[in-house]
Amino acid sequence: MKISKPKFWENNNTNIISILLFPLSFLFSIVCFIKRKSSLQKKFKIPIICVGNIYIGGTGKTPLSIKIASKIKNNKKPVIIRKYYKSHKDEHELIKQKSNLILANNRVKAMQQAEKDNFDVVILDDGFQDYTLKKDLNILCFNSKQLIGNGFVLPSGPLRESLNSIKRAKIIVINGVKNKMFEQKLLNISSSIKIFYTNYFPSNLDKFRNKKIFAFAGIGNPENFFDTLKENDLNVKKTLAFPDHYEFKRSEIQDIFDYAKKNEYQVLTTEKDYYRINHLGFNDLEYFKVELKIKNEDEFFNQIFKNI
Repeated sequence: MKISKPKFWENNNTNIISILLFPLSFLFSIVCFIKRKSSLQKKFKIPIICVGNIYIGGTGKTPLSIKIASKIKNNKKPVIIRKYYKSHKDEHELIKQKSNLILANNRVKAMQQAEKDNFDVVILDDGFQDYTLKKDLNILCFNSKQLIGNGFVLPSGPLRESLNSIKRAKIIVINGVKNKMFEQKLLNISSSIKIFYTNYFPSNLDKFRNKKIFAFAGIGNPENFFDTLKENDLNVKKTLAFPDHYEFKRSEIQDIFDYAKKNEYQVLTTEKDYYRINHLGFNDLEYFKVELKIKNEDEFFNQIFKNI
């Protein structure tokens, strides 16, 4: 069963629930440390760019992976690799529309397939915590609205590992607004990292002007999607959030459309949710198209090409 992130994960102040969960977080951290130290990293001939995160979900790894693949294909033959999860078919479909994709239960096997298929570069969408592969470049993604939440490791907080893990990365990408305090916090841990910012720019905004919007989403941080709509001056009347990678039932989508029709609302969702739902046959379902733009893009890709 999928659950939404607990609110105390996002609280900057120490929470009693977080304190009670500290022993489990400590145990989790020890297990992760042992796993990392005991894993044998396999080196491949193809360079590996890992686009990962330490904050669990909703940091923009997949759009950035697609962006990198799109840029690299001007010079090389790239492929995106993802570990197969049945519940992640939305992201699989999104990637397939825009890039080569290899899915496998094991990333080492996926790399072997990439070599067999004569790809030049692998973009590993997720996998920062997979220590079986020797990566040529680690890129870590954050969202400026969540950053590191309460700063604690699972289950006390939303982090897969501590912030000190950024020492294994060379590039940090923050989606959203500039945050000098957070930048300094990162640089205090690793002075050599390069920090870049990205933003999403709508490409079909005019289609929804002067309409009353019923927005729903089943992504890592659905509030970010709702905020984006409002920040672009859309008339958002109702929102409905679901857990990440939520498996929508046809009856649930029908209920949304029935409510929207009754109130003369336009139903709107994310592109990722759209690819999870479109097979259900709702022809009037619309999604908000966005384009990912990287500030100082030339320098960003210069850093990438230095490492592959």
